[in-house]
Amino acid sequence: MTLPFPRAAPGPAFRFTVTGADHDPSALAPTLRLHVAVAETTGTRVHALALRTQIRIEPGRRRYAPDEQARLVELFGEPERWGRTLNPMQLATVASTTPGFTGAHELVLEVPLTADADIAATRYFRGLDGGEVPLLLLFSGTVFYEGEPGVQVGLVPWSSEAAFRLPLAVWTSMMEAHFGGTVWVRLPADTHAALAAWRAAHALPSWEQTVAALLAAAEERGP
Repeated sequence: MTLPFPRAAPGPAFRFTVTGADHDPSALAPTLRLHVAVAETTGTRVHALALRTQIRIEPGRRRYAPDEQARLVELFGEPERWGRTLNPMQLATVASTTPGFTGAHELVLEVPLTADADIAATRYFRGLDGGEVPLLLLFSGTVFYEGEPGVQVGLVPWSSEAAFRLPLAVWTSMMEAHFGGTVWVRLPADTHAALAAWRAAHALPSWEQTVAALLAAAEERGP
Protein backbone atom coordinates (compact mmCIF):
# COMPACT_ATOMS: atom_id res chain seq x y z
CA MET A 1 0.00 0.00 0.00
CA THR A 2 1.39 3.37 -1.00
CA LEU A 3 1.27 6.01 1.73
CA PRO A 4 0.49 9.56 0.62
CA PHE A 5 3.19 12.18 1.02
CA PRO A 6 2.45 14.63 3.86
CA ARG A 7 1.04 17.86 2.53
CA ALA A 8 3.22 20.89 3.26
CA ALA A 9 1.65 23.46 5.53
CA PRO A 10 0.79 26.71 3.77
CA GLY A 11 3.24 29.55 4.32
CA PRO A 12 2.43 32.99 5.67
CA ALA A 13 0.33 35.49 3.74
CA PHE A 14 0.58 39.26 4.03
CA ARG A 15 -1.57 42.32 3.58
CA PHE A 16 0.15 45.72 3.30
CA THR A 17 -1.46 49.09 4.07
CA VAL A 18 0.17 52.53 4.05
CA THR A 19 -1.22 54.35 7.10
CA GLY A 20 0.49 57.74 6.75
CA ALA A 21 3.52 59.75 5.66
CA ASP A 22 5.86 62.36 7.10
CA HIS A 23 9.53 63.30 6.70
CA ASP A 24 12.67 63.29 8.80
CA PRO A 25 13.68 66.94 9.37
CA SER A 26 17.03 65.90 10.88
CA ALA A 27 18.15 63.78 7.91
CA LEU A 28 21.11 64.97 5.85
CA ALA A 29 19.01 64.84 2.67
CA PRO A 30 15.24 64.89 2.00
CA THR A 31 13.88 61.63 3.41
CA LEU A 32 10.22 60.73 3.04
CA ARG A 33 8.88 58.30 5.65
CA LEU A 34 6.02 55.99 4.67
CA HIS A 35 4.36 54.17 7.58
CA VAL A 36 3.28 50.70 6.53
CA ALA A 37 1.11 48.26 8.48
CA VAL A 38 1.99 44.63 7.70
CA ALA A 39 -0.68 42.07 8.57
CA GLU A 40 0.12 38.33 8.50
CA THR A 41 -3.26 36.68 7.92
CA THR A 42 -2.65 32.97 8.70
CA GLY A 43 -1.41 33.21 12.29
CA THR A 44 2.08 32.00 11.32
CA ARG A 45 4.98 33.19 13.48
CA VAL A 46 7.29 35.39 11.35
CA HIS A 47 10.94 35.41 12.39
CA ALA A 48 11.98 38.09 9.92
CA LEU A 49 10.73 39.75 6.76
CA ALA A 50 13.26 41.14 4.26
CA LEU A 51 11.38 43.44 1.91
CA ARG A 52 12.23 45.18 -1.33
CA THR A 53 9.69 47.91 -2.07
CA GLN A 54 9.36 49.60 -5.43
CA ILE A 55 7.51 52.94 -5.20
CA ARG A 56 5.85 54.41 -8.28
CA ILE A 57 3.98 57.61 -9.02
CA GLU A 58 0.75 56.93 -10.92
CA PRO A 59 -0.07 60.29 -12.55
CA GLY A 60 -3.15 58.95 -14.32
CA ARG A 61 -4.97 58.58 -10.98
CA ARG A 62 -5.60 62.30 -10.33
CA ARG A 63 -7.02 65.38 -12.07
CA TYR A 64 -5.01 68.46 -13.05
CA ALA A 65 -5.96 72.13 -13.09
CA PRO A 66 -5.12 74.17 -16.22
CA ASP A 67 -2.04 75.76 -14.59
CA GLU A 68 -0.77 72.31 -13.61
CA GLN A 69 -1.33 71.01 -17.12
CA ALA A 70 0.76 73.87 -18.54
CA ARG A 71 3.66 73.08 -16.21
CA LEU A 72 3.53 69.33 -16.90
CA VAL A 73 3.60 69.58 -20.70
CA GLU A 74 7.37 68.96 -20.67
CA LEU A 75 6.78 65.60 -18.94
CA PHE A 76 3.66 64.30 -20.64
CA GLY A 77 3.17 66.36 -23.79
CA GLU A 78 -0.01 68.23 -24.70
CA PRO A 79 -3.02 67.41 -22.47
CA GLU A 80 -4.98 66.01 -25.44
CA ARG A 81 -2.49 63.11 -25.47
CA TRP A 82 -2.53 62.43 -21.73
CA GLY A 83 -4.77 59.42 -22.15
CA ARG A 84 -1.69 57.69 -23.62
CA THR A 85 1.22 59.51 -21.94
CA LEU A 86 0.34 59.57 -18.21
CA ASN A 87 2.46 56.49 -17.55
CA PRO A 88 3.76 55.43 -14.10
CA MET A 89 7.05 57.00 -12.99
CA GLN A 90 9.64 55.38 -10.77
CA LEU A 91 10.10 57.27 -7.48
CA ALA A 92 12.41 54.96 -5.51
CA THR A 93 13.26 51.39 -4.52
CA VAL A 94 14.05 50.78 -0.85
CA ALA A 95 15.04 47.78 1.25
CA SER A 96 13.84 47.10 4.80
CA THR A 97 13.84 44.31 7.40
CA THR A 98 11.40 43.59 10.21
CA PRO A 99 12.00 41.83 13.52
CA GLY A 100 9.96 38.78 14.43
CA PHE A 101 6.20 39.19 14.89
CA THR A 102 2.89 37.39 14.91
CA GLY A 103 -0.24 38.95 13.50
CA ALA A 104 0.79 42.51 12.68
CA HIS A 105 3.78 44.80 12.55
CA GLU A 106 4.31 48.48 11.70
CA LEU A 107 7.38 49.42 9.69
CA VAL A 108 8.68 52.74 8.39
CA LEU A 109 10.05 52.94 4.87
CA GLU A 110 12.68 55.67 4.60
CA VAL A 111 12.65 56.97 1.03
CA PRO A 112 15.59 59.24 0.05
CA LEU A 113 14.54 61.88 -2.48
CA THR A 114 16.26 64.70 -4.32
CA ALA A 115 15.56 68.32 -5.24
CA ASP A 116 17.41 67.89 -8.55
CA ALA A 117 15.20 69.54 -11.17
CA ASP A 118 16.55 67.18 -13.86
CA ILE A 119 14.74 64.25 -12.20
CA ALA A 120 11.28 63.61 -13.66
CA ALA A 121 9.70 62.90 -10.26
CA THR A 122 10.96 66.24 -8.90
CA ARG A 123 9.53 68.12 -11.89
CA TYR A 124 6.23 66.31 -11.37
CA PHE A 125 6.00 67.32 -7.71
CA ARG A 126 6.94 70.92 -8.53
CA GLY A 127 4.32 71.05 -11.27
CA LEU A 128 1.44 70.49 -8.82
CA ASP A 129 -0.45 73.18 -6.93
CA GLY A 130 -1.76 70.95 -4.16
CA GLY A 131 -3.86 67.88 -3.51
CA GLU A 132 -2.38 64.40 -3.42
CA VAL A 133 0.18 62.38 -5.35
CA PRO A 134 -1.04 58.85 -6.21
CA LEU A 135 1.58 56.26 -5.23
CA LEU A 136 1.71 52.51 -5.74
CA LEU A 137 4.01 50.39 -3.57
CA LEU A 138 5.04 46.99 -4.97
CA PHE A 139 6.45 44.56 -2.40
CA SER A 140 8.70 41.54 -2.87
CA GLY A 141 11.30 39.79 -0.74
CA THR A 142 11.94 36.87 1.58
CA VAL A 143 10.14 35.71 4.72
CA PHE A 144 11.61 33.50 7.45
CA TYR A 145 8.84 31.83 9.44
CA GLU A 146 8.06 29.06 11.95
CA GLY A 147 7.18 25.82 10.20
CA GLU A 148 7.52 22.04 10.46
CA PRO A 149 10.25 21.34 11.20
CA GLY A 150 11.94 24.51 12.39
CA VAL A 151 12.45 27.73 10.48
CA GLN A 152 11.20 27.83 6.89
CA VAL A 153 11.99 30.26 4.08
CA GLY A 154 9.45 31.63 1.61
CA LEU A 155 8.94 34.45 -0.85
CA VAL A 156 6.71 37.49 -0.69
CA PRO A 157 4.68 37.27 -3.92
CA TRP A 158 5.08 39.98 -6.55
CA SER A 159 1.34 40.56 -6.39
CA SER A 160 1.73 42.21 -2.96
CA GLU A 161 1.02 45.92 -3.29
CA ALA A 162 -0.55 48.93 -1.61
CA ALA A 163 -1.89 52.21 -3.00
CA PHE A 164 -1.44 55.49 -1.14
CA ARG A 165 -2.32 59.11 -1.87
CA LEU A 166 0.59 61.19 -0.58
CA PRO A 167 -0.41 64.74 0.44
CA LEU A 168 1.68 67.14 -1.62
CA ALA A 169 2.08 69.25 1.55
CA VAL A 170 4.34 66.53 3.02
CA TRP A 171 6.74 66.77 0.08
CA THR A 172 6.59 70.58 0.07
CA SER A 173 7.36 70.88 3.79
CA MET A 174 10.21 68.38 3.42
CA MET A 175 11.87 70.39 0.64
CA GLU A 176 11.28 73.63 2.53
CA ALA A 177 12.94 72.18 5.64
CA HIS A 178 16.05 71.19 3.68
CA PHE A 179 16.36 73.92 1.05
CA GLY A 180 14.35 76.90 2.31
CA GLY A 181 12.50 77.64 -0.93
CA THR A 182 15.53 77.27 -3.22
CA VAL A 183 15.82 74.96 -6.23
CA TRP A 184 18.95 73.07 -7.31
CA VAL A 185 19.88 73.19 -11.00
CA ARG A 186 22.62 70.87 -12.24
CA LEU A 187 25.07 72.33 -14.81
CA PRO A 188 28.00 70.87 -16.75
CA ALA A 189 31.37 71.88 -15.24
CA ASP A 190 32.37 74.04 -18.23
CA THR A 191 29.03 75.88 -18.19
CA HIS A 192 29.40 76.55 -14.47
CA ALA A 193 32.95 77.82 -15.01
CA ALA A 194 31.80 80.21 -17.74
CA LEU A 195 28.94 81.43 -15.56
CA ALA A 196 31.30 81.96 -12.61
CA ALA A 197 33.67 83.95 -14.82
CA TRP A 198 30.79 86.15 -16.05
CA ARG A 199 29.68 86.70 -12.45
CA ALA A 200 33.19 87.70 -11.39
CA ALA A 201 33.62 90.05 -14.37
CA HIS A 202 30.41 91.86 -13.41
CA ALA A 203 31.17 91.82 -9.66
CA LEU A 204 27.84 90.24 -8.79
CA PRO A 205 27.64 89.05 -5.15
CA SER A 206 25.24 86.09 -5.57
CA TRP A 207 24.13 83.48 -8.07
CA GLU A 208 20.58 84.79 -7.83
CA GLN A 209 21.69 88.23 -8.98
CA THR A 210 23.83 86.65 -11.70
CA VAL A 211 20.90 84.76 -13.20
CA ALA A 212 18.61 87.80 -12.84
CA ALA A 213 21.14 89.96 -14.70
CA LEU A 214 21.42 87.42 -17.52
CA LEU A 215 17.63 87.21 -17.83
CA ALA A 216 17.34 91.00 -17.89
CA ALA A 217 20.00 91.22 -20.61
CA ALA A 218 18.21 88.55 -22.65
CA GLU A 219 14.90 90.44 -22.39
CA GLU A 220 16.57 93.65 -23.56
CA ARG A 221 17.89 91.90 -26.65
CA GLY A 222 14.47 90.45 -27.40
CA PRO A 223 13.72 87.15 -29.17
